[in-house]
Amino acid sequence: MGAAVPVPSGQAVTLQDVIWNVPGPDGMTTRFRFVAPAIAAGVDFDTAEADMIHLCEAFAVPRLTEFGPQSEQVVISLSDRALPFGDSAPDAVQFFESYRIEDGKCLWEMF
Repeated sequence: MGAAVPVPSGQAVTLQDVIWNVPGPDGMTTRFRFVAPAIAAGVDFDTAEADMIHLCEAFAVPRLTEFGPQSEQVVISLSDRALPFGDSAPDAVQFFESYRIEDGKCLWEMF
């Protein structure tokens, strides 16, 4: 896993990985997967949601060109533990948000 990534809530968040070679429902999608253990111990969804938009705009958007053609969609996920991509883990706490990118901003999109 990567280094700590600062977020507004101050919770400990680290980058697990970036998935860019699996298409999403709306075309090219880049997934930034983060581990945030505190979401299993009291960080609520509203707090995590603010952290995810921050991760999208401050972390993901500046790195999108590293992964090839411009993505149509960015997915930010937080998990209380590192999990293999695509594996089911019913006991894990996970939050996901999807965004479209416009003028360097992340605009929330409902899954």
